[in-house]
Amino acid sequence: MKRSFEVLDLGTVPYPDAWQLQRQHHARVAEGGTPTLLLLEHPAVITLGRKAKEGENIIVTRDYLASQGIEVHAVERGGDVTYHGPGQLVGYAIFPVGRRVRDFLRLLEGALVEALAQLQLPARPNPGYAGVYVDPREINGRQYDQKIASIGVAVQRNVAFHGFGLNVATNLQHFELILPCGLQDTQMTSVAREYGLRGLGTPPDMAQVKQVIAGAFAHTFEHYDFTLPEAAAMGAP
Repeated sequence: MKRSFEVLDLGTVPYPDAWQLQRQHHARVAEGGTPTLLLLEHPAVITLGRKAKEGENIIVTRDYLASQGIEVHAVERGGDVTYHGPGQLVGYAIFPVGRRVRDFLRLLEGALVEALAQLQLPARPNPGYAGVYVDPREINGRQYDQKIASIGVAVQRNVAFHGFGLNVATNLQHFELILPCGLQDTQMTSVAREYGLRGLGTPPDMAQVKQVIAGAFAHTFEHYDFTLPEAAAMGAP
């Protein structure tokens, strides 16, 4: 299927370097360049979105995080606190959006849901919360939503950046250092964990998941209007 956007596999990139790459690609797309989906992994890092109150949903001290080599960065995306690390596929969708932010978020969710279905994991959005979930699970008599992917975007000059984090084979214990997205009754899960709990055999590796994600994005955004609003193309703020 022909794509209207590029896909760049960047491997593992430290968060500050990836942020700079996003800004570079964002400036290029805002000036009329080809929309781009960046696929990568980060070393362990905690990011604070616009809704995050400093430290409120980080459970441990900054000194402890530093001792574990986990950085903390405040960023301009939506949402609260989240974690990125090895084994998590991060996708930064540098796409024209204009004022269609809500529709764009639904399409991001839809692409992830489609990809997970291809990976034998039925998934769904959770109304009122950005992200993708598999079926809830009872733990010690209490129901917990099982979140497998987080979503948070920012839009400047009518072009989106930031995007999603899909847990493929992530160290889920690192999520215990935070209250993910400020949600009390949510447990983070991963493709590898769900394969193990469901007896699905050997889970797909990161390269396979990247290929599935790229195909799901191509299908989901097949009829998307990638036209850059004129104001953005002229460099208006």
